Amino acid sequence: MFPIPTHKFVILLLLLAMPALAKAATVYESQAEFLDRAFTGTPPEPGLTWLTGDRKSGVRQLLGHDYPALRLRYWCRDDRSAWILEEIGKDLPITVGIVVEQNSIDSLRVLTYRENRGGEVATPAFTEQFNGRALGNRGSLDKPIDGITGATLSVQALTRLAGVALFLDENVGCVSGA
Repeated sequence: MFPIPTHKFVILLLLLAMPALAKAATVYESQAEFLDRAFTGTPPEPGLTWLTGDRKSGVRQLLGHDYPALRLRYWCRDDRSAWILEEIGKDLPITVGIVVEQNSIDSLRVLTYRENRGGEVATPAFTEQFNGRALGNRGSLDKPIDGITGATLSVQALTRLAGVALFLDENVGCVSGA
């Protein structure tokens, strides 16, 4: 065996580790695509809601922690609102688009997934179970969501965000003429 010089050994280790370090986010749908689909064409102008007072407390209760932003944009037309929210899965944020109509979820889509595992939460087979869900007692969804083995934290993150979108929709009063 020939000894490998230290600098070449370090370069070799970095080259072997690059695929893991280079794991990029998977973008399933852009914000513009999500909003176009949510409102069948041209979306309304965004509204802005501040996470203060009771609204901040309600979101904290649903998430188990404060939301990292003080204000959120949302889109509202008639009795339909769209929310783009983020929550940490295991280690990284998951960006989710949620459409709420008449106090229940019309659709939930993973827009960007950044974790190395658990990407199955972005499949329609998983996300379609959120359709029709509403807020039940104590802020949880009115019906359970089936989990995915190996993606428990991502499933929980999406479930919490669904509750937050329903709470915020109820709280901002997205109604006809808004």
